[in-house]
Amino acid sequence: MKTKEMRLLSTGELKTKLEDAQHELMNLRFQVVTGQLTDTSRLKITRREIATFETMLRERELSINSEGEK
Repeated sequence: MKTKEMRLLSTGELKTKLEDAQHELMNLRFQVVTGQLTDTSRLKITRREIATFETMLRERELSINSEGEK
């Protein structure tokens, strides 16, 4: 999913996608340990997706807080 597409999602959808990505990362880690994962690049991609989701959620949180202070 591209960043532009992620920005169009609502906050609730972002949280859901973040949880899904975290579960996927956990499953990928298990697959690496058991030797079942052949495409290890998915680990890096999933970690970056998680970071992007968390960044967007934090940006929205800060923008809400700054609007309330005005």
